[in-house]
Amino acid sequence: MTCRRLRRLLRRTAGLLASLLALGLMLPVITILFRLLRFDAGPTWTHLASTVLPEYASNSIGLALGVGVGVALVGVATAWLTALYEFPGRRLFDWALILPLAMPAYVMAYVYTDLLQFVGPVQSALRQHFGWSAGDYYWFPDVRSLSGAVLMFVCVLYPYVYLLVRTQFLERAARMQEAARMLGLTPRQAFWRVSLPLARPAIAAGVTLALMETLADYGTVAYFALPTFTTGIYRAWFSLGDRQAAAQLAGLLLLGIIALLALERAARGRARYDPPDVHGRRRERLRGGRATGALVICLMPVTLGFLLPAGLLLHRAITDDDARLGSAFPMLATNSFVLGGLTALLAVALALLFCYHLRLVPSLSARLRNRVINLGYAVPGAVIAVGILIPLTRLDHALGALWQAVTGQAPGLILTGGIAGLIYAYLVRYMAAAMQGVDSALLRITPSMDEAARTLGAGPWRTLHSVHMPMLRGSLLTAGLLVFVDVMKELPATLVLRPFNFETLATQTYRLASDERLSEASPTALAIVAVGLLPLVVISWQIARGRPAPAT
Repeated sequence: MTCRRLRRLLRRTAGLLASLLALGLMLPVITILFRLLRFDAGPTWTHLASTVLPEYASNSIGLALGVGVGVALVGVATAWLTALYEFPGRRLFDWALILPLAMPAYVMAYVYTDLLQFVGPVQSALRQHFGWSAGDYYWFPDVRSLSGAVLMFVCVLYPYVYLLVRTQFLERAARMQEAARMLGLTPRQAFWRVSLPLARPAIAAGVTLALMETLADYGTVAYFALPTFTTGIYRAWFSLGDRQAAAQLAGLLLLGIIALLALERAARGRARYDPPDVHGRRRERLRGGRATGALVICLMPVTLGFLLPAGLLLHRAITDDDARLGSAFPMLATNSFVLGGLTALLAVALALLFCYHLRLVPSLSARLRNRVINLGYAVPGAVIAVGILIPLTRLDHALGALWQAVTGQAPGLILTGGIAGLIYAYLVRYMAAAMQGVDSALLRITPSMDEAARTLGAGPWRTLHSVHMPMLRGSLLTAGLLVFVDVMKELPATLVLRPFNFETLATQTYRLASDERLSEASPTALAIVAVGLLPLVVISWQIARGRPAPAT
């Protein structure tokens, strides 16, 4: 009886702790929404509304529309070709098409601006080839524009759609394609009338992920001088010094994200599908012009999204005398690795607590808590930063006053003056990545194992330690690696919350590139890209393991 009471007490304690931690992770979002409810049209807001707010809204909506259409087209086309057809290089493209995820959009913006600007190598070569002088007028697309920003985001974000839709096609499309052909439909008709509707939930999920990353971006739109809500939040806080206006802009952006999630959920509706049949898949072999066309369609996004920018950065890092790591590089790498490592460890530990408590107590409140925590990934880093600074600044002042009253000495800023605020923001933003990895791994462990451990006298926590942990190690490592890489690339929250004179690889790359010193920024940008390749190696290995039967 005593053991049962102790176990119940431990479960209740774990549940209370999980609920308190979840409330802490949602505090920034609650703060922003509360500020929005207390809407106060002060002079700064009135000025913004009458001058730049319409431009913020139109640019953000234009970005979302352009990126949504672009990633859907590229992701669906490449997923369809690699999942259902055999052509030269198909096995290579299976995993190569995810490489652009390692390239941050703001790094892409720096590289392509340097490549395509007036004094860049492309326009210089055109003037030299056609004999144009510097004063001659000729039309050339401006990369630092709304359409240029859309292209940058499409090139690096289409893998979200590709990965999800490819899985959907591999599981169901081949079987449905054969059934449609037996009913007299042509391959084109079968695609539009059968396969594409079946893949709609995966397409909607992938596009939603890409749009959330687009609306959360700061480095690309700031470098392109493209006013959006994220740049407006940063300017209202630092240039105008009005935290209320920054919170109101953050609230409007947050409402847009919530509406986007609601639309994705509504588009999915109550659609349910039969369990996938992953056996007996056969690919149709393409020959001649069709094979060449498939090769070109798959090669273009890989080249534009990874090979070309990575090659240009590597060329600059090797050949340019200004592209040196310098004495500050070890400090930058240390700062980035410490932030990423600490956040990854905390995120995996918290995710294990949340998911394992849900396994022990599968209640509605526990499910709702975990879903709410996952919403943090949908919140842009700039919004989280504003939502953190407002309560943490007040708490800092309260702690400082208490410390001074007790010791007679002013401690300065305790929370916002160090990296604690940064790690807090990263946890709010990227807990979803750790939660999804841990939750999917726990679901693969059958409940019968828990029952067997219980019959042998093992309690919940001993079962976790002795039974589950050996089986979860690989998944926990993958989840931590994903969080680590996301932290390494994060820019908006880092720019807002970093301590004074504290630089990371991301902020250093942004600062140097903003000063048009791309050669000096190339080593740090390459370091970010190299680290971003780590989880992609794991994903590529998983894709290789899941290869279907060869073509007939």
